[in-house]
Amino acid sequence: MKKTFSFLFIFIAFQTFSQGPKVLIVTAHPDDETMFPVTIFKITHELKGTADLALITDGSGGYNGLVASSYYGMNLTDSTTGRIHLPLLRKKELFCSGEVMGIKNFHFFDQIDDYYQFDPKPFLAGERWDLAFCERKLDKILQNGQYDYVFCLIPSAEQHAHHKTASILALRAVQRMKGDKKPVVLGGRSLNKNYTYTFSQLENYPETKISTTAPVFYFDRSFGFGENKHHSYMIVADWVKACHKTQSGDMDASMHKGELETFWYFDINGNTKIEQTKTFFENLRNSGFPTK
Repeated sequence: MKKTFSFLFIFIAFQTFSQGPKVLIVTAHPDDETMFPVTIFKITHELKGTADLALITDGSGGYNGLVASSYYGMNLTDSTTGRIHLPLLRKKELFCSGEVMGIKNFHFFDQIDDYYQFDPKPFLAGERWDLAFCERKLDKILQNGQYDYVFCLIPSAEQHAHHKTASILALRAVQRMKGDKKPVVLGGRSLNKNYTYTFSQLENYPETKISTTAPVFYFDRSFGFGENKHHSYMIVADWVKACHKTQSGDMDASMHKGELETFWYFDINGNTKIEQTKTFFENLRNSGFPTK
């Protein structure tokens, strides 16, 4: 009996020790995850971690499918058609994208994807979205998931209001968590290697302040390896983008572009987890086909 208990303890301890990082992605639209799909792919496939995705809108406002109209046999640039068919079509496309990335669980909030705008106030005030519902659901997901990291989009001023709101919802949800075991929240976007983009904070939203101590973390998905260096992780990003056929305009413009998946470390995380996050990205670069 004593030997059996010891073996069981060692087995459980090994499982706990060997478990990879757990990540929750919080985004506004299906296809927002194309900002950092390779990071997710490497977490789930090569670091043996897990990733879940919380999608805030129903995706019904994405009338960007000129070529997709032929593919699906309906006019996906028409608002009436889009409102009826896009929510289901885009969920199916997100499942395709999630299969590539290795997403384990999807959480759909189905808030209205109304129109392109910049001001997040109507959403955060509960005028356009059911804010109380979103907050309760996010709180429960975070409590049950016990995540190490939360990924959202950088809520910069030029971004869609939905993007900003989803990221602020994620930041506020982590702030509401009790205890010390809160996930690290990172704001991501894909950029070219010669980027000049900077971000410090979205005005009037102090929770979006970026740490001045932490570096900008990144993964270079263009790094070549294999025979004659003909291989790179850019292909994974293209696989994910290709799933989003209803967004044929945006995806065509972004295909095989954006060499870096960059991540900003929010100030609400504090300084104690900066080294942990550095190690995480080192492990990411060293896993699978090393990109160093």
